[in-house]
Amino acid sequence: QVQLVESGGGLVQPGGSLRLSCAASGRISSINVRAWYRQTPGKERELVARISKDGSTDYSDSVKGRFTISRDNAKNTVSLQMTSLKADDTAVYYCAAEGLYYNDQEEPVVYRSWGQGTQVTVSL
Repeated sequence: QVQLVESGGGLVQPGGSLRLSCAASGRISSINVRAWYRQTPGKERELVARISKDGSTDYSDSVKGRFTISRDNAKNTVSLQMTSLKADDTAVYYCAAEGLYYNDQEEPVVYRSWGQGTQVTVSL
């Protein structure tokens, strides 16, 4: 399938900015959607932003206008530029890739791959 490696998390003060990156390897051509999710203890993982193969983007209401998802096809990377960060943005951020490929039996395989997660902490 696809392997994902995130980078760029860390500690930032409220109002600050941070940029996350996610590098993909493996069945790159099978990816249809790249996305960022986040999760805090005791809560379900939630979608933050996603970008489709055609370049269209979606954002959760909580980050709209503050976060920007982008991709570099030449480097097989997707980035999440986060600005005007708030304490509520504190979470583990996960990179995801969703796609479809055909196995050796020519059967379609739908998948979602996850990165290992990177911690983002917004605090004084």
